[in-house]
Amino acid sequence: MQVKKILIIRNDKLGDFMLAYPSFQLLKDNLPDTEIHALVPEYTAPMAEICKHIDKIIIDPGKQSGPKKLLQLLQNIKNEHYNAVITLFSTTRAGLIVFFSRISYRLAPATKIAQIFYNHRLVQRRSRSEKPEYIYNSDLVMYFLAKHGITSPQIASAPYLSFPKNEIIDIKNNFLQQHNIPEHHKLIFIHPGSGGSANNLSPEQYAKLANKLNTKSGHSIVITAGPGEIVTAKKVIKEINNASCILYESKEGLVMFSKHIQFADLFISGSTGPLHIAGALDTPTAGFYTRRRSATSLRWQTLNSPEKRLSFSPKLEAEAENMQAIDIEQAAKKINNYFFSDV
Repeated sequence: MQVKKILIIRNDKLGDFMLAYPSFQLLKDNLPDTEIHALVPEYTAPMAEICKHIDKIIIDPGKQSGPKKLLQLLQNIKNEHYNAVITLFSTTRAGLIVFFSRISYRLAPATKIAQIFYNHRLVQRRSRSEKPEYIYNSDLVMYFLAKHGITSPQIASAPYLSFPKNEIIDIKNNFLQQHNIPEHHKLIFIHPGSGGSANNLSPEQYAKLANKLNTKSGHSIVITAGPGEIVTAKKVIKEINNASCILYESKEGLVMFSKHIQFADLFISGSTGPLHIAGALDTPTAGFYTRRRSATSLRWQTLNSPEKRLSFSPKLEAEAENMQAIDIEQAAKKINNYFFSDV
């Protein structure tokens, strides 16, 4: 079968979608003449639009949108005449959409009841969290390629997302001038918001961490905030007294926020969407995770190069969800030694 057009479904949260970037690249690098479309929610659409390995996006109106919009989505998918669909993480709703779209080749993880809507399945057992999420995603694409005769595919590495260097230099210079930041300062971005996706450090913990960071050449702390996160960001700023500190409120959308993240010297946050944007950009990261099996640092590992990432979690299984159990002083010491000792 000649694969002219494929639909990839990853229609959940921002971090989940960013961890699908390697899958899109894997497909496009090995099937360069195939159109690759992505079904995404409106929130993550801007990040899909800038992915050079996606040819077209289709907006999923969401499960709360009602039957009229769902029927319109089904018709939109049917109109594209896809040869295949790969659902990177399936739900019953996604399975129903795929089934009634009548796409002949339907691939998804062999997961619970949702798998009955697919005629090709790959056993993954993601609940064991034995691999990073992006590997689980890529394994589905590898399976698809192998079934279509590509057994030794070309595999890419970080960065999976980047913006033109000159553009980023201009944005950074404007940022430095606007906030009177010395050019030699390291820019340490801290994103204390979580978007409700996972347990996170408290504002007091983030502030304590910021106060313990140390660079030989000097640094400025940039506290970032997306929609609805400004109150948390201001709580952190109020407690920082050991470094120059400014607020960056993302008012120009995810793409401009991402461009700022690209020039950060370090991005610190919980396991949330912006952390995974930083990973895709190959920006150095320090992430804070629970030990809950479905939310570990391994399962939600960032996409950046191994030498550019650190992760922290509670040490004891009994305190898996207790982010207060993380030793902030030890975390700061490790960050200083790992990222800034040779500056």
